[in-house]
Amino acid sequence: MSTNTKIEWTESTWNPVTGCTKISEGCQNCYAERMAKRLAGRHGYSKENPFQVTLHPNRLAQPLKWKGNHIIFVCSMGDIFHKDVPEDYILQILDIIKKSPNHTFQILTKRAERMLEISKKIGQWPDNVWMGVTVESKSCTERINMLNKVKSTVRFLSCEPLLNDLGKLDLKKINWVIVGGESGFSSRPMLPKWATSIRDQCLKAEIPYFFKQWGGFNKKKAGRSLEGKEWNQMPEVLTPKSLSF
Repeated sequence: MSTNTKIEWTESTWNPVTGCTKISEGCQNCYAERMAKRLAGRHGYSKENPFQVTLHPNRLAQPLKWKGNHIIFVCSMGDIFHKDVPEDYILQILDIIKKSPNHTFQILTKRAERMLEISKKIGQWPDNVWMGVTVESKSCTERINMLNKVKSTVRFLSCEPLLNDLGKLDLKKINWVIVGGESGFSSRPMLPKWATSIRDQCLKAEIPYFFKQWGGFNKKKAGRSLEGKEWNQMPEVLTPKSLSF
């Protein structure tokens, strides 16, 4: 059975790579780093440096053993496009995805440059891959431009933790947007107008909008309701013929 997760916009996680290094504002209070430290010395996490980038070849074949159809978040505890992940290893992950057409794989990165570089080499990503970039602040919106050049059935944005007003977004080639506030200790606040601005742009463009959470120290208490409604929209899977590049 796959690894279940509390992440609201997916069903399962698969971590053939764990660990990362900070690259932008959204990394300041990284949840994956906190979790890795709690797991130090166990489950494949180094006791001395649990959040160092680590390959887990023994986990590569896991999705092949999972029955049914799962929506799987790839590398929830790291970044598949980190510079310390060899390109050959990324291609091995891709090979498993190709051999698992019954599953849908969500790949999310802050390293849009390397994502685009590898995408140019492989061309079209498999139909069961959704490619996304994190856009937590206005300074990160260039990642959208790079994502737009990637040939993927679904392209999505994760605006979490949303740290400021992103302004007008280029959503012409985007199929899904996730928005959420930061949670845990020292979490930075998200203003309602930042979230509603993105929602309104998605409504106008007829793009599915998913509001994950308000965040804060007690994210459960803060809830997921935005102006009295929970937004749980997911993208329809597009066919290659419907794509435009």
